[in-house]
Amino acid sequence: MLSYVILEWNWRTVTLAILTLSLSVTALLHLLKHHRDHRSAAFWVALILLSPLVGACLYGLLGINFVRRKGKDYRGSIGPAYRDPLPACPNFPDADPVTAERDCSLAITLDRISRFHFTPGNQVEPLINGDEAMPAMIQAIQSARTSITLSSYIFEAHHIGADFVQALTAAHQRGVQVRVMVDDAGTRYSWPPVTRILKKNGVPVRRFMPNRFILRLLTMNLRNHKKILVVDGHTGFTGGMNIREGNMISRSPSHPVRDLHFRVTGPVVAQMQRVFAEDWYFCSHEVLDGPDWFPEIPAAGETHALGIVDGPDEDLEVMPVALFAALNAARERVSIMTPYFLPTTILMAALKLCATRGIQVTIITPAKNNIPFVAWASRTLYPELLESGCRIFESHAPFDHSKLLLVDNTWSCIGSTNWDPRSLRLNFEFNLACRSPSLATRLQTIFEERLKECTEVTLTTLQSTPLSHRLRSGFARLFIPIL
Repeated sequence: MLSYVILEWNWRTVTLAILTLSLSVTALLHLLKHHRDHRSAAFWVALILLSPLVGACLYGLLGINFVRRKGKDYRGSIGPAYRDPLPACPNFPDADPVTAERDCSLAITLDRISRFHFTPGNQVEPLINGDEAMPAMIQAIQSARTSITLSSYIFEAHHIGADFVQALTAAHQRGVQVRVMVDDAGTRYSWPPVTRILKKNGVPVRRFMPNRFILRLLTMNLRNHKKILVVDGHTGFTGGMNIREGNMISRSPSHPVRDLHFRVTGPVVAQMQRVFAEDWYFCSHEVLDGPDWFPEIPAAGETHALGIVDGPDEDLEVMPVALFAALNAARERVSIMTPYFLPTTILMAALKLCATRGIQVTIITPAKNNIPFVAWASRTLYPELLESGCRIFESHAPFDHSKLLLVDNTWSCIGSTNWDPRSLRLNFEFNLACRSPSLATRLQTIFEERLKECTEVTLTTLQSTPLSHRLRSGFARLFIPIL
């Protein structure tokens, strides 16, 4: 009997050892062949070697990009998405010759990075918090005549979300073509999910990547983080704001969230519509085309704007390159506002180089984050930035979810992308690069108003941090590649 137990135990041990070795070798081979980020690769190699079975399983769940979307069929039906790689410089009539040459260089760079061209004649209006943004969006939906497209990461079904459901349902019932898309993970923030309610009301709605069980685990990190609303093909809204009651600051919600959103009119709205249409085709195989979706759009303002799409497919790492180009073009000032500040090594180097060149670099990020682990890791990056001359400020409650990059009182980058690995590498994102002195001045004013409510972080502040907190942050830093 004892010998039988020993044999059975040995057999299980050998089986487990073979399984562990097989999984570990497979994970390492895949990692060495496919992984492009050396910091992330080093993290996974260490984890797999130190904990072979657990590390290999975690790599399979969190470290592999299982999505390779190809939009050739759709793009063939609406025209090529990637165009002339040598765009002409936009005309910036308000710039002096030196500034015009510098702006032209950045415009051409961003034009080559993005799949779209810069478009003149746009109007971009900042909307502060849900108190300004949500009513404006609902009013636009209520006034729709032909079409509505709405994409959101989180869309709660209750409170302000219920107002959206009512407006979308009413629009559908009066004959407006309505399409709604919500990320699968984002539907789980309220119950019942908004997709179920909209479907019951007859509104065409899709969940982005609605996988279940194991498939959902494999794609849990690949989220459609875009926020796009386009009404009648010519009025758009985009930025970083989800459809949640927490954004309605004036209503004193239990978890208030500050944020910025933007109303957009002019030709660049067609780019926003095309981005939604590509995602909708991916989810439903329905082609959105024709004047109801893509009407002729007249000029509406003086802003030159360009849509930048980023995601873990054919648009991989587009946004980090665009941010690097914008930082490299800075000559006077860089202002950054982000809820999650974990920039890549290259962006860290660009920020330090900006400060070394004498450029005023100011960063605002929350003092108390809704994801504490991210905040702990973020603090470990502060010293090298402060030593190079960057200034870092932490904003106090309510939590600030705003995303903003301002360069030289001229350029603005707005949209859904955070300065963290998840947003820069894993999520599907959409942003607008805008060249407009008046817009940049308005946003810089908002930035400086927020700055007055912040506390500056200094090297002295960091040195006085309790040892337990520094150890905690140091541990969190080990996981930056997958945060």
